[in-house]
Amino acid sequence: MEKTWRWFGRNDIITLEMLRQIGVEGIVSALHGIPNGQVWQPEQIAEYKAFIESAGLRWSVVESLPVSESIKYGGPDRDQLIENYKISLKNLGQAGIHTVCYNFMPVIDWIRTDLHRRLPDGTCTLYFDKIRFAYFDCCILNRKGAEADYSEEELAKVHDLKKTITRKEIDELIDTIIVKTQGFINGNISGKELDPVAVFNGLLARYGGIDKNALRENMKFFLEQVTPVATEYGVNLCVHPDDPPCQVLGLPRIVTSAEDIEWILNAVDEHANGLTFCAGSLSSGAHNNVPAMAERFATRTHFVHLRSTDVLPGGDFVEASHLAGRAGLIDVVRIFLAEEKRRRAAGMFDSRIPMRVDHGPLMLDDLDKSGFNPGYSFLGRMKALAEMSGVMAAVEHCEK
Repeated sequence: MEKTWRWFGRNDIITLEMLRQIGVEGIVSALHGIPNGQVWQPEQIAEYKAFIESAGLRWSVVESLPVSESIKYGGPDRDQLIENYKISLKNLGQAGIHTVCYNFMPVIDWIRTDLHRRLPDGTCTLYFDKIRFAYFDCCILNRKGAEADYSEEELAKVHDLKKTITRKEIDELIDTIIVKTQGFINGNISGKELDPVAVFNGLLARYGGIDKNALRENMKFFLEQVTPVATEYGVNLCVHPDDPPCQVLGLPRIVTSAEDIEWILNAVDEHANGLTFCAGSLSSGAHNNVPAMAERFATRTHFVHLRSTDVLPGGDFVEASHLAGRAGLIDVVRIFLAEEKRRRAAGMFDSRIPMRVDHGPLMLDDLDKSGFNPGYSFLGRMKALAEMSGVMAAVEHCEK
């Protein structure tokens, strides 16, 4: 598997030279300065690609070419936005970039309630606290009908939390859920918003009347339009699972399970319509058997995210060591190395599958540094890359 790394461009405090030194081969990145929905022009793609290559690396994966919200909820400008998307895919394919990761999550990308949960070993990690999230939903957003999404026991705990939570903790929840984990990913929210809660509620309102079936049909329409272009220009599209893989904030979520993934792949049954196999996102759903899903969808997987989680009592979950947790990454690596072998034997152009480690712990000197995007510190991911490199080497050695 190709060892890649998510890099946020020239403003990333982690440099390409640093990545070359730790064994990274390919870069996972995007043209972050281009607003969602605008065409990625050939000269912009070429310049960025050349910059990456000047450091002895290659631009392996686009993560992501964002799918605009209007495409997801079926707004009046959907057709034009899809045309722009098709042009960008064509330009990427002609530039020799053949893997595009995207998601179809309405409004909100990955969700955590704590970006710096201290662990017993002194490191920090990302954490999802279901009761704090329920408080955010019911008492900060004041979403109509929110209480129906939680059990009586959970609502009682929310009521107790309401008595003790401080203004600082409320502001931190807003900053964590609405601003920090959304702004650098999809650009819907920025840190400059005077009232991020109002802006966020406005985004949620656009999905009034959009249920799971409607969102599925909008995704199928999108895939029917863009997959032929991707196929023509040698681009593999790979949808990222919902994180966490469950319904949130009254929004439909359609990439949460094996059944969901099967539906998407069958909606447009072409090799170019594929999957980003994010073991971490999938493992945070107790209903998902991650190695079994890797086996089932290996032939349509074009990109792999290697991370793991532990699901805790009450619906909480926390990032786990890459060698532990419920993702079973050793088995996942074995499955995708076998898939690479199958593809090589078949003479497929995409026989080497790019993988990146994800959401490493904040540790050592990185604890005192600022400037990292949440979940994307340096040393924790370097440790994870070393661990996964060792796993890959061991699996390959044992199967000779």
